[in-house]
Amino acid sequence: MPKPPVQTPTFAELFTPKLVTVLREGYGLAQLRRDAVAGLTVAIVALPLSMAIAIASGLPPERGLFTAIVGGFIISMLGGSRFQIGGPAGAFIVLVAMIVERHGYDGLVLATFMAGLMLVAAGYLRLGAYIKFIPYPVTVGFTAGIATIIFASQLKEIFGLDLAKEPAAFVPKLEALWAAGPTLRPAALAIALGGIALIILLRRLKPHWPGFLIVVGLTSLIAWVLNLDIATIGTRFGGVPSSLPAPTLPGFSFEKIGAVFQDAVSIAVLGGIESLLSAVVADGMTGRRHRSNCELVAQGFANMASVIFGGMCATGTIARTATNVRSGAHGPVSGMLHAVYLLVFMLVAAPLMSLVPLAALAAVLAVVSWNMAEKAEFWNLIKASMGDRVVLLATYLLTVFQDLTVGISVGVILGAFLFMHRMARQVEIDVRSSVDDVADDPSSAYNSEFATDESLMVYRINGPFFFGATATAGSILDRIGDHPRSLILDFAGVPFIDSTGANTLEGFVRKLRRSGTTVIFSSVPPVLKRSLSAYGLDESHIRYEPTLDAAVAAVRGPAKT
Repeated sequence: MPKPPVQTPTFAELFTPKLVTVLREGYGLAQLRRDAVAGLTVAIVALPLSMAIAIASGLPPERGLFTAIVGGFIISMLGGSRFQIGGPAGAFIVLVAMIVERHGYDGLVLATFMAGLMLVAAGYLRLGAYIKFIPYPVTVGFTAGIATIIFASQLKEIFGLDLAKEPAAFVPKLEALWAAGPTLRPAALAIALGGIALIILLRRLKPHWPGFLIVVGLTSLIAWVLNLDIATIGTRFGGVPSSLPAPTLPGFSFEKIGAVFQDAVSIAVLGGIESLLSAVVADGMTGRRHRSNCELVAQGFANMASVIFGGMCATGTIARTATNVRSGAHGPVSGMLHAVYLLVFMLVAAPLMSLVPLAALAAVLAVVSWNMAEKAEFWNLIKASMGDRVVLLATYLLTVFQDLTVGISVGVILGAFLFMHRMARQVEIDVRSSVDDVADDPSSAYNSEFATDESLMVYRINGPFFFGATATAGSILDRIGDHPRSLILDFAGVPFIDSTGANTLEGFVRKLRRSGTTVIFSSVPPVLKRSLSAYGLDESHIRYEPTLDAAVAAVRGPAKT
């Protein structure tokens, strides 16, 4: 029975937000109650985290809140995942800090706006599915690299060091921190270490309690009551505004666009990877399926809106999304309400936020960096094959010591070469002459009559015949001594062939035909036949037979029984 044709998804199926899908299914008071509780839980987690990420990125704390409010709302409203929670992410800290150091906040705004346009274009061009082709060692490597740099970026606040300008690059940062060692403040170190210990303790004893918010609130109270000599949001930034800023489009010039273009690409790539990884995590926890291209479009619009309202880069966040799922969320309304709750917190509690010690926020990010490092996965890859180990370490070290974009780019290229090397090793040319393996192959049309016939030879190709394998396969094919009268190439074990492989075969066949050898191709699937025909190996030059038996019969006649 012929297989039914594969239906191509329509535009509406690909780009309808999950919010619309959920509302169509029926949305009542019970669902709203679940989303309201989940949204509040996530907002309590996101409040200190958003400020901490902004500060670690070299920005005022309100930039993180604006991002979580505006970007988070749009990601949930337009996104292709039911449970995605958007906002500022720790993965962006390194990249944002470097952009701000080189181009200032205006440069970050322009780069993020451009990245938003790129993400929208990538979504509508249906490129979301290609994110899955990023090798696993690359993902683990750059995530661990980011975690390392985030932790290093918090050492200044953990130790309460006086440092006028902290370099964004890893090695200069460590050198500057070491030089500032004599300015250590014991009170800041006590707040930070106590905060880390309390977060860990709460996670073990009361895992459902909002540990981050409890630690930030408690340390703020202690610092205020004891009048500790440590930096706070108020002393460093003058407090947090109690409203959203008016929307402002980024200023641009062609010169500035060129200057931040590479940064925009980095933001788009990292944002796309991070958001789709987060959506995959949510799918794994719930059994649902996200719409990757719709998610990219939402991420793009969220990034543009975020910087228009004074924010920074926004993306899907794995930890907050997982919290949303565990809190019983029904759909995207929980993410939208999480943004509304944050806006209310900012409007009501902005004066209190000025009391928050920066050492407490550093403690939060130190725990976040430890959790995001994927230590078990990193160690498993270290113990795996040499190829995976090289890809992992190259990505990790380049991310830490060079640049995130360089780390991902080199990791993907090394991963591609590793894949091609492994695929090339899978290709085998099985030489099946009448003297060799005939009697041992029950599937072959040979029998003992052909055991003394040197005029017929069969080459069976096993594995993908692509450019990475053509050098080895070509050398085997070229080692034929006296050309037989007839040669059969059996393609039963070939899943695909690329242009390089087809071109290699065309040259091999042309060489044999000049020497008078008849060449027959057997067991060639239609898709491979089209590839071969495009390179001159059509039926006017080559005889095709559906099976090896048919090819042997065409040369020698039906086998005797």
